[in-house]
Amino acid sequence: MSTPTGPASGLPVRMPRPRQSGRHRRPEPVAAPEGAPALVLAVPGTPSDAVRRLVEETVSIARSELPGLDAGIGYLDGDDDEYPTLQRLLAGIVALRTERYELAKAAGREVSEPEGPAAVVVPLLAGPDSYLITRIGEAVAESGADAELTDVLGPHPLLAEGLHVRLSEAGLARADRARLFTVATAADGIILATVGGEEAVQTAGITGMLLAARLAVPVMAAALDQEGSVAAIAEQLRGSGSTQLALAPYLVGPELPEGLLESALKEAECAAAEPLGAYPAIGKLVLSKYTTALGITPQPQGTPTH
Repeated sequence: MSTPTGPASGLPVRMPRPRQSGRHRRPEPVAAPEGAPALVLAVPGTPSDAVRRLVEETVSIARSELPGLDAGIGYLDGDDDEYPTLQRLLAGIVALRTERYELAKAAGREVSEPEGPAAVVVPLLAGPDSYLITRIGEAVAESGADAELTDVLGPHPLLAEGLHVRLSEAGLARADRARLFTVATAADGIILATVGGEEAVQTAGITGMLLAARLAVPVMAAALDQEGSVAAIAEQLRGSGSTQLALAPYLVGPELPEGLLESALKEAECAAAEPLGAYPAIGKLVLSKYTTALGITPQPQGTPTH
């Protein structure tokens, strides 16, 4: 039983840790600047249950990296009060910004008119897709919002890491080259599948080189939305000596048209990993696009300072 002065005799006493100082002091995490634009995630497709879970987890990761972040999710298709389209969400952000300014002014506070973009829009796309990017740009323009549209998430080493993890989860690659165990089903040739045509294939090829360096096997990119592209790459890999192929979707998930992946697997006659989905790096890359647009750099928690 505890006493008013502490725990019973013989039990350890937990004392508060002294605050660290000097070069190894843990810094306070950088918070979103007051009045900063909202981060708006532009999501292809409709808000199905699976897509909602994916994007909500992605936004949650971004918020955990930057406390105080104002973030919203806008879909290209479908619309209701709870899950608005990108256009409707942006229009609402502008209206709320204006309302707050008018209320502050009516209350007699000295406030400046809102300046700068109301939102930074980040497409939830691993690679370029001209059709989807055009639609996102049109939604931004039609909303009437002063919003900045960023580039897509890739190419990036974190995406190569995510692809490696998804392949290892499917038993198609070793989780770590340094480990001595083998995976009987490990692939000796990877088809990096994307959507968006030739531009997307070329961009995916950059991440593919990073993935090839991680796996020490050949990796070649193909377009799921170009007829015969996956089959041609599968034939090329087999012709160069690969006997056990695997397909790695270079996709977050919502941008993948239904049935396209299944058709490609029949063409290539191989196994496949899952899309990147809500892999933690996706949330971090989304936040990176936002902070780069604003010129701020979040301090990773636990990083020593001088």
